Amino acid sequence: MTSGNESAGGRGRSRAVTALLLAPTSAWYLLLLIVPLIILLVFSLGARAPEGGYAPALQLDNYLELPTRATAFFNTLWMAAGGTMLCLLVGYPLAYYLATRAGTKRTLLLVLVVVPFWTSFLIRTYAWMTILGNQGIPAIAEGLGFGHIALINTPLAVMIGIVYNYLPLMVFPLYVSLERLDKRLLEASKDLGAGRLATFRQVTLPLSAAGLLSGAMLVFIPIMGEYVIPALLGGGKVFFVGNALVDLFLQSRNWPFGSAAAIVLILVILFAVTLYLRLGSRAGIQREVSIL
Repeated sequence: MTSGNESAGGRGRSRAVTALLLAPTSAWYLLLLIVPLIILLVFSLGARAPEGGYAPALQLDNYLELPTRATAFFNTLWMAAGGTMLCLLVGYPLAYYLATRAGTKRTLLLVLVVVPFWTSFLIRTYAWMTILGNQGIPAIAEGLGFGHIALINTPLAVMIGIVYNYLPLMVFPLYVSLERLDKRLLEASKDLGAGRLATFRQVTLPLSAAGLLSGAMLVFIPIMGEYVIPALLGGGKVFFVGNALVDLFLQSRNWPFGSAAAIVLILVILFAVTLYLRLGSRAGIQREVSIL
């Protein structure tokens, strides 16, 4: 009986210690995530005050007006999906080379991939304004006889900025996944008569699916909230939801409408994260089955 009481007391102390250790993180999570989301939700159900800002109300008018910002949502979704796909198409071969073929040059190449992060995101984007501007690539192309090519303030310029800035976030998860790949599985595949393409399709790609999905989420989620790249390289002609939120909160001061747009954007990102978790769990199951 005494041992049972001691065991119960030990479990109680363990739970108390666990709760104490989690308290700072839980308070931080509540203060910086849950409370702002609640404020956004309350604001989204309100009305715009006559002088701008928020006026208490309980209505869904702000959500019903969201189709007026459909272009911003459409641009954000297709540019985020396209940018993620381009980062994958460029990053996978690079990560594969770094993990399997780089040899003694691996460390140097990894440092070169990291180097862009040593400078400000804003400065890197400004640099592309110069490169893609009229005095950059278009001037060189015109000098070579190709005529005038408009690059800046176009979807192409925004996509170039997205791929350049977010490519490292795709490369590193893929590199880690490919670097940890059991080389014996590749050798077994070749011994069984599979060619390089078949080995890549049946062994390498499935086993690197976790890194692929992680990289896709690390790229897709920040692009969905992107503001700087479309503002600088799009010149206001390529409008993202982030640009719409800045306009609604700071220019027109329509906080309830901006809050409604932000809530919908968060829901879209949550849907993407849920899809990622499901695909990740399936990839894990399929990987275990293929290994067995």
